[in-house]
Amino acid sequence: MANRLTARKVETAKPGKYSDGGNLYLIVSGTGARKWVLRFTWRGRAKEMGLGSAASVPLADAREKAASARRKIAQGLNPIEERKRDGGIPTFGETADDVREALSAGFRNEKHKAQWKSTLETYAAPLRTKPVDTITTDDVLAVLKPIWTTKAETASRVRGRIEKVLDAAKAKGFRDGENPARWRGHLDHLLPKPSKLARGHHPALPYEEVATFIADLRQREATAALALELCILTAARSGEVLGMQWSEIDFDKKIWTVPAERMKAGREHRIPLSTRAIAILRQLEKLKAGNFVFAGQARNRPLSNMAMEMVLRRMKIEDATVHGFRSSFRDWAGNVSNFPREITETALAHVIGDKAEQAYRRSDALEKRRKLMEAWASYCEPKKAGNIIQIGRRARA
Repeated sequence: MANRLTARKVETAKPGKYSDGGNLYLIVSGTGARKWVLRFTWRGRAKEMGLGSAASVPLADAREKAASARRKIAQGLNPIEERKRDGGIPTFGETADDVREALSAGFRNEKHKAQWKSTLETYAAPLRTKPVDTITTDDVLAVLKPIWTTKAETASRVRGRIEKVLDAAKAKGFRDGENPARWRGHLDHLLPKPSKLARGHHPALPYEEVATFIADLRQREATAALALELCILTAARSGEVLGMQWSEIDFDKKIWTVPAERMKAGREHRIPLSTRAIAILRQLEKLKAGNFVFAGQARNRPLSNMAMEMVLRRMKIEDATVHGFRSSFRDWAGNVSNFPREITETALAHVIGDKAEQAYRRSDALEKRRKLMEAWASYCEPKKAGNIIQIGRRARA
């Protein structure tokens, strides 16, 4: 058969539909996800039978699965129903992987896609090897109860993702009956309501103590210490700072532009840089090595995501986290400054209002935020001149 697929073609095919003959198709989505589908007619109606992800089912295995299904059709049997009777039900793990690939086009970024995968692999691990049609309410509760009150937000996400996987299994004919992970009218009778659970908050240093903290921080000759100070001054998330690249910095306009794929909201975010923030970047520019501003030990890799937390530990700061400095900034802005709340929320890269309001709010109020961030930097500046770091001092990782 001249037009049959090759293993190389399966790996490199661009988005589209590719025939291997005999109604076996490779479907490649816009995100690059690849799956096998057998198309056939059953009692006058077109049917599609999924044969798995091309990432886990090689071409030869897909052909064998398709050939087996065609033999059943020739015998007057529906291969989808026969697969259920033959015990050919996929596991929860297989179904979860397929659902994740199918939904990946709608994910905000690669980080969201990775989180979707990691939460199910970590917390729903006991379910992964179970046939998807055998999962019960007790199975779901066994996964959720250990984290329901200690990791409330994570547990809520895990429950929702399990529900989605089991809904997909039912839609494909692998399950019957109600979804055991459904909240309303089911698990809400067996678990405390999420709204009543204690949400995890990041401990924050009181804003009144930030200047004193920075004075101590500047005594530490380390790249991670400079990263932490910049993180505080920009009110950015630690991952945004550690992933900062030189190409994102406009020194002339004093703007740091964080690309959408590195933002939690999946939208590009411009951050006005205060005078002190620019000074930190100029210091690091003299030591420039590779694409990352805060370069790590490995070639062209940033500092570890624990680098700034380790600075806090070495400074014996036990009642604050790196992320908590965003709360310090917010509290200062609300209690001390006269800047409007929406300017502060925009500085924190929070989504403001509903979709209609967001559509009209096209400006990111950059210049208003510039005044805010300069005021914050001034507030954070240690009062004793002796605590100011020498810009020419070499930073060490």
